Amino acid sequence: MAYRAAVVGASGYTGAEALRLLAGHPEIEVVHVTAASNAGARVADLYPALTPAYGDAVLAPLDVADLRGLDLVFCMLPHGASQDLLPGLLDDVSHVIDLGADFRLPPDAYARWYGEMHRAPEVVGRFAYGLVELYRDDLATHAHVASPGCYPTAVSLACAPLLALGLVEPRVIADAVSGVSGAGRGLKTTSLFSEANENVSAYGLLTHRHTAEMEQALSKVARQPVDVLFTPHLVPTTRGILATCYARPQAQGLSTARLLEHYREYYAADPCVVVVDEPSGTKATYGANVLHVTVRFDERTDTVIAIAAEDNLVKGASGQMIQAANILLGLPETTGLPLLGVQP
Repeated sequence: MAYRAAVVGASGYTGAEALRLLAGHPEIEVVHVTAASNAGARVADLYPALTPAYGDAVLAPLDVADLRGLDLVFCMLPHGASQDLLPGLLDDVSHVIDLGADFRLPPDAYARWYGEMHRAPEVVGRFAYGLVELYRDDLATHAHVASPGCYPTAVSLACAPLLALGLVEPRVIADAVSGVSGAGRGLKTTSLFSEANENVSAYGLLTHRHTAEMEQALSKVARQPVDVLFTPHLVPTTRGILATCYARPQAQGLSTARLLEHYREYYAADPCVVVVDEPSGTKATYGANVLHVTVRFDERTDTVIAIAAEDNLVKGASGQMIQAANILLGLPETTGLPLLGVQP
């Protein structure tokens, strides 16, 4: 019998992507979908691509009573909403996988980076951070997951081997570009075609909230505090994140060949991370739950460079949620998840 799941916030891009991926999952059945402003609409009317699997499905208004007793709840609500919804639900569903930022950080770090006190600090500890490759052991001891942001997934996985193996100093500079879908489906001036087309812009300088997740994950693997200077950029594509990260070496005898060997050893058991000799573009990961990563050592400037590419809606969001759910359910990690990108 398939596990019964709900997708909460199914009318947004990440919700629709979860529906697309779950339609091909052999062990999970979506039995309930919700939306707020789009309640009452048919899924197929909002996303015609989903018609073969969800042609008759109607988005329901959010009612906690409809979620109780389910095996899985995939939650894609706006920032802050999960703090109000989930504390009263955790004991009534087997597993919650939340894509919001509400339970990714300790309450004090949340207050610092989000500028407000956490409203449900007593339940933060019930969530494992869902960056599977770095927190797999934590997932095994928790029933609920706070899935990472798309930028922290790319930057953390790009740099983790360097810091875990003590190859670089505990300070990283990360530049990353993201497609417009990363801002969600809501109407925003910066997402308008006339604003985003033929334009590249930096934003969130020095204060981007995802920085805290990067420092949290990289400090964990480094076993010491790690500082990250992160600058995100918006580029005129629909999907994709490309992160280029820089660090100073602290190990002797580094070379590009040796670094690539370290990366292949580090990620040997991780089917959703692909170590490549040459840097991949974002198109190589389009539609797939994989991150492509490569690394270089530049002798001239004594700098290590790590580059990661991912689909922000799949490995950076909905696909990673399903990857974590598979682990919670005791299923093979890649069940129902595409690992091959779409090219051209």
